[in-house]
Amino acid sequence: MVTDPIADYLTRIRNAIKANHRVVEIPASNMKKEMTKVLLEKGYIQNFKFEKADAQGTIKIALKYNPETKKSAITHLERISKPGLRKYADAETLPRVLNGLGIAILSTSKGILTDKEARKEHIGGEVLCYVY
Repeated sequence: MVTDPIADYLTRIRNAIKANHRVVEIPASNMKKEMTKVLLEKGYIQNFKFEKADAQGTIKIALKYNPETKKSAITHLERISKPGLRKYADAETLPRVLNGLGIAILSTSKGILTDKEARKEHIGGEVLCYVY
């Protein structure tokens, strides 16, 4: 049993990027699906597919690489709010990642949003991770 499924999700993606894998398989959950949708919308991954093989299912994520330099679109994934210490931010104190070049993924009352979307809707939430 995994005590922190989001940290496991980020670590699997991080390890796949370091090993130059094209596809990574991750056990699915609703939160992980929503985080994957945000990564796709913001251009950090190429595509994803949800497969329902068992009760839980898996998410297959196609990672995105620059064709010339072979560098990944994701250079850094960092878990912020942990089970032992939750980090919350209100609408006024939402974090800016790399001065706006990266994104912070938040869990809000309106679902999983980026810091920019949450700032626009003027809502805060739990800061899950930083991606850049």
